[in-house]
Amino acid sequence: MEQLTITEKSGANYKLFELDGALNAYTLAEFQQKVYAAIETDTVVLDLSKVISLDASGMGVLMAAFNDGQETGHKFYLMSLSNECEKVVSATGFKNLFFIINSVTEVA
Repeated sequence: MEQLTITEKSGANYKLFELDGALNAYTLAEFQQKVYAAIETDTVVLDLSKVISLDASGMGVLMAAFNDGQETGHKFYLMSLSNECEKVVSATGFKNLFFIINSVTEVA
């Protein structure tokens, strides 16, 4: 069974979630709850450098969180995309929509 480990950290002006494993229909429940709650009150940064798999369900959660951020005035950043995440995000055609960064020092 695939797993997803979520490590949550707080910065001066953002909440950081480091993901490790697969972000898919089987693993996204806890992540979905955490990220939706966080984007209501904070800027959110997702470190995707250790994500080994991203499916359409996971991508849907990312899109919904981005949209929630737009509505609440909080930015939603994707940081350090793994090769797998890069492929999936690019394939959706929405890569230019997301705020993609390489380091938390780029958080505005």
